Amino acid sequence: MAKKREDNARLRRKVRVRKKVTGTDVRPRICVFRSNRHIYAQVISDDQGKTLAAVSTLSDALSDSSKKSKRVEVAKLVGLALAKVCKEKNITEVVFDRNGFLFHGRVKAVADGAREGGLKF
Repeated sequence: MAKKREDNARLRRKVRVRKKVTGTDVRPRICVFRSNRHIYAQVISDDQGKTLAAVSTLSDALSDSSKKSKRVEVAKLVGLALAKVCKEKNITEVVFDRNGFLFHGRVKAVADGAREGGLKF
């Protein structure tokens, strides 16, 4: 089955962004994935090749609020929850990887929530 044109454009943007953005142990990378129904964010150290933290709308803490709120508001809650998890693991500075998605709407809301939670990028 052939992929849609929009998906191919996103993958081209993803490759272009990932050439420049890498996560280290000092400044890991926040990678955001947006589907039609859910949003996922994870903190990745490319040096170790490991995911240090991950939060999504499927998480136990956010699954109840995601049914009642708007998607942009829930995305902001995902960013706040990710910042909270990062604070527990002593991560304060990160690099933001929009994963080929345009930086507006839910992707921007995740970034704003993470900034409100205390992450610097």
